[in-house]
Amino acid sequence: MKLLEGKVALITGAARGIGKAIALKFAQEGAEIAFTDLFRNEAMEMTEKEIAALGVKVKGYASNAADYADTQRVVEEILADFGHIDVLVNNAGITKDTQLKRMTEEQWDSVIAVNLKSVFNFTKAIQPVMWKQNGGSVINMSSVVGVSGNASQCNYSASKAGIIGFTKSAAKEMGVRNIRHNAIAPGFIITEMTNQLPEEVKKAWAETIPMRRGGTPKDVANTATFLASDLSSYITGQVIHCCGGMNC
Repeated sequence: MKLLEGKVALITGAARGIGKAIALKFAQEGAEIAFTDLFRNEAMEMTEKEIAALGVKVKGYASNAADYADTQRVVEEILADFGHIDVLVNNAGITKDTQLKRMTEEQWDSVIAVNLKSVFNFTKAIQPVMWKQNGGSVINMSSVVGVSGNASQCNYSASKAGIIGFTKSAAKEMGVRNIRHNAIAPGFIITEMTNQLPEEVKKAWAETIPMRRGGTPKDVANTATFLASDLSSYITGQVIHCCGGMNC
């Protein structure tokens, strides 16, 4: 039997990148997939087709994860389409990096809203569902910079540190109903965005990592699969570093 057979997973920000890798891996392990992104566009439709080709039910939804009312709406739609939600991956996120002395209020507010408020929005929306089911797994995408900070990322680091505090608190509240909350803290992950960096920059990053390479979206997806499955049934309130040892 596949690890996620019979489960429905909701993954935010999953039309591309790490979110897409998680959705594909979950589908390979038998989960039905509901995923969101800001717009229904070619990227979403392509991801939908790739997941459907694995033989599971899938549907993409346009949703502004930073908007509370819109989140309530999309979760209601997903429940109507799938009947239940067993796994939530809060992956939606943006960066607007700059030094603090140059950072605008808009750059601060938008990153906090998309990265941190979205975690509140979706967790709040699915809590009654998982409470009634007496079980579920919530996986929040943090970052190593949420643990140790990073220059020119005060907004991003604050949002990812906030996710860790939220995760630990929610785990203590909801453990009584067998609802687990864990966070993943990826390090330097090679995605479409980071792959555009100059080779010398990527090489410099790799030299700071004990495993001497950047991670891949698949590395993060494998970690998420463990946390979504019953293999991690007694793990909650934890931050799993997926960073090749760069933050060990």
